[in-house]
Amino acid sequence: MHDGCGGSFETGQQVVDKVRTMGFAEQAMPMPLDIKCEECGTDFVMETFESVCPECEMVYGVVPCHAFDVANVASAGKKY
Repeated sequence: MHDGCGGSFETGQQVVDKVRTMGFAEQAMPMPLDIKCEECGTDFVMETFESVCPECEMVYGVVPCHAFDVANVASAGKKY
């Protein structure tokens, strides 16, 4: 699934599962990211390693070592 910072994920659910397993889901990111929800188009600030779109409840995650770029943020599904 993921091997340190060199690993990769196949799905957004794997990203969110890893963040939850590591205990980082509710932890503040070093630099919040401005993202656009891929489901509803709402712009919001991702402040924790797991975040939820305030409009449609799409769940997003990013592992800490990849949290520097919005391109690394993955969606896991609504209410995942």
